[in-house]
Amino acid sequence: MTIADDLHRLEQLRDRGSLSAEEFERAKSKLLNAPHPAEPALQAINNFRRSSTDRWFGGVCGGLAISTGMEAWIWRILFVFALCTGFGLLVYLALWIFVPLDSTVPLQQSK
Repeated sequence: MTIADDLHRLEQLRDRGSLSAEEFERAKSKLLNAPHPAEPALQAINNFRRSSTDRWFGGVCGGLAISTGMEAWIWRILFVFALCTGFGLLVYLALWIFVPLDSTVPLQQSK
């Protein structure tokens, strides 16, 4: 439901007499000043990180698996097929360079 829908419902309640003018203004102000969550797709893009645990090379496919809910092996197969065109390598390298590494799990140090 959008803010416009919520405002329309408030106006209907006011017009029917369920809300007084003062209650309407308070509810409207509260609705307009409340923080609104980002769209799910935008939020997923902003939260995308390379995986530090499920990785073969750069952790890109593991990060995509976490973000999308698909298994990492599916992403790996898609990138292998995309490598045939050359475009997949370019996309993978760009994601490897520009997407930050997930820092919630520390990398294991080799001894």
